[in-house]
Amino acid sequence: MMMRWLGLLCLFGACAPVAGAGTGLDPARLERIGEAVGEAIRAGEIPGAVVIVGRRGAADYCRAFGNRALVPAVEPMTVDTVFDVSSLTKVMATTPAVMILVEEGRLRLDDRVSRYLPEFTGGGKEKITVRQLLTHYSGLRPDFDLSREWSGTAGALRELWGMKTEAEPGTKFVYSDLNFIALGEVVRALSGKSLDVFARERVFAPLGMNDTGFLPPQALRGRIAPTEPRRNTLRYLGGRAEALDTMVRGEVHDPTAWRMAGVAGHAGVFSCARDLARYARMLLGESAYGGKRILSPATVEAMTRPQSPAGARPERGFGWDIGSDYASPRGDLLGGGYGHTGFTGTSLWIWPDEGLYVGVLTNRVHPDGGKNINHLRGAIANIVAAALLP
Repeated sequence: MMMRWLGLLCLFGACAPVAGAGTGLDPARLERIGEAVGEAIRAGEIPGAVVIVGRRGAADYCRAFGNRALVPAVEPMTVDTVFDVSSLTKVMATTPAVMILVEEGRLRLDDRVSRYLPEFTGGGKEKITVRQLLTHYSGLRPDFDLSREWSGTAGALRELWGMKTEAEPGTKFVYSDLNFIALGEVVRALSGKSLDVFARERVFAPLGMNDTGFLPPQALRGRIAPTEPRRNTLRYLGGRAEALDTMVRGEVHDPTAWRMAGVAGHAGVFSCARDLARYARMLLGESAYGGKRILSPATVEAMTRPQSPAGARPERGFGWDIGSDYASPRGDLLGGGYGHTGFTGTSLWIWPDEGLYVGVLTNRVHPDGGKNINHLRGAIANIVAAALLP
C-alpha cells in the first residue's frame, strides 16, 4: 500500500480519479507509479511530483506526490501545482507559434532565417534555414556565454547577431537554445507581437490553459513550485553569481531566459498538469480540443514526424524529439511517439497510435540543484505501457 503522504487524488476537471479500464488502462498497474515516484523522493532525486496519464480522450491517472517546497518551509505537492516547465516552452509555445505562421502563409520552413531577421547573417548564419532551427541542425552552439555582460532581449539579440556557427548548417545535431531564441524573434518579427502575447492569444487561451504562460501573475505564486537560488542557476553557463541567495519562485529558472526578462523561445513557460493534458489531448485529437482548432491535422502530422536531414541521426520533428539521447520519457516498452523534456524536471511523451500521453512534472532542481531523473521518467513510461489493455 502506497504511503498516504505520497498520493493525492486529482481534484480538478481535466483529471479524473483513477479508473482507467474505461479507456484501456489497468488502474491497478497504474498504482505502481506511486511506488516509482516514492523511491525517487526517498533517494533525494526530487522533492515531489505530479504525474498525469491519459488515453482516448480522458485523464486516467493524475496524482501528486511528496512536496512542492522543502525550503524555506515544507509545502505538500498538490495536483494544481504550477511548474516552470523549462524547455517544454519550445514545444508548447514556440513551435506551435511558428507552425501557425506557416499555416497562414507568412513563413516557409526552408527559407533562410535572414529573410525574416536581416541581422541574422555573418559567421555562417546566413545559410541557416527555419527548418534547421526547429530540428537543431543549425550549427549554432548550445547557448550564450553568460560570462559576457549583457541583459534584456535586445542584449541577447546583439549576442545572437554576432554568433558564428560551429558546424555547417544541416550537417550536425546540436541541441541549442539559441535556435529557439531566434525562432521566438521570428514570431515577433512576423506577427508584431512578442512570443508571450502570441502564445497566450493563439495557443493557451483558446485551449483553456488558464494557468499556462510566461511571467506568471503574483496570484499564482502560492501554487508555483520553487526551483533553486539564482546564484546556482547562473553557475550553469559561467555567469556571475553575486549575492542572489533567495529561492527562485515564480521567476524563470533558466539563466538566459532570466536575463531576457522571462520571455524567450527556449524557456520561460509555467504550466500545470491539467493544462499539459489539454495540450496533449489537442495534439492527439488532430489539433482540435474543446471545439477549438489550433493547428490543422496536416500540421500536427508534419510537426511530429522525422524532419531531420535525410539519413541524419538523431531524429527530430519540428521542435519535438522523436529519437535521441533526450528520449528517456519514452521508456523501454513502447516505441515511437514524440515528446520533450525540461531541465527543471518536466517531460511529456505522446504515442499517437495508442492515443496515449504521459506527463511528469517535478522541480528536481529544488532546493539545490537536484539529480538526474531519466530513470524515473523511463520507469513511469514502462509502468504505463504495462497497464495498456487490448
